[in-house]
Amino acid sequence: MTSDLALTVLGTASPHPGPDRPSSGYLLRGGGAEVWVDAGFGTFAELRRHTDPARIDAVWISHLHADHSADLLAAVYGLAYGGLTPPAPIPVHAPAGCAQRLAGFFGRPDTDFLSGVFDFRPLYDGQTVRHGGLSLTSTAVVHDVEAYGLRAECAGRVLAYSGDSGPCDALTGLARGADLFLCEADIDEHRESERVHLTPEDAGDTARRAAVRALLVTHVGPALTPEAATGRAASAFGGPTATAREGRTYTV
Repeated sequence: MTSDLALTVLGTASPHPGPDRPSSGYLLRGGGAEVWVDAGFGTFAELRRHTDPARIDAVWISHLHADHSADLLAAVYGLAYGGLTPPAPIPVHAPAGCAQRLAGFFGRPDTDFLSGVFDFRPLYDGQTVRHGGLSLTSTAVVHDVEAYGLRAECAGRVLAYSGDSGPCDALTGLARGADLFLCEADIDEHRESERVHLTPEDAGDTARRAAVRALLVTHVGPALTPEAATGRAASAFGGPTATAREGRTYTV
């Protein structure tokens, strides 16, 4: 496996999947490690196109909204009952309560039955974990639930990922100087005082203020097209900007 930092897009849709467009999910590779970042609807099947899910080193979940976490359920069925048994429980870095929420799908009050496939490890602001040569740092961002952005570093290269976030200084700091900034541009405009997602202009402005090298627009909601959102974000950023596309791999 290459030591280069690379991102494969599994899904970008918000808030529900569409034909050939699963919800949020990515495969991050670097330093000999593979990490499934966000597990939105339909992303487990896409993960299987690119790797053996039983062999991934970790799962990282930005927040517990279903369009970022629901396919952990599909993964349990595959890993526990579908013949994709991992050699050891896979670490799942996620907000507290992830295991309990998953157990609720099975009508179970306990989470012990999940321990054969997943090892749940709560996220917190400023947390850094390592898998192989890949470093993952989580930063709390503004959303309507507990939510984190991700800064991944490997061999001097940096990927920043917004998760779901409103405009905030924490997100700008997280993205500072990143080689690639994977950023949501979910909404056309803010409603009244609500600031829990980014407009394309917010995404571009954050990228500009953080002085990132390139912006990759994702998680575009139904009020926009990915192409329109990317164009608006590019105008605000003033630097290289592209649309995240399912199935594509981007070298950081």
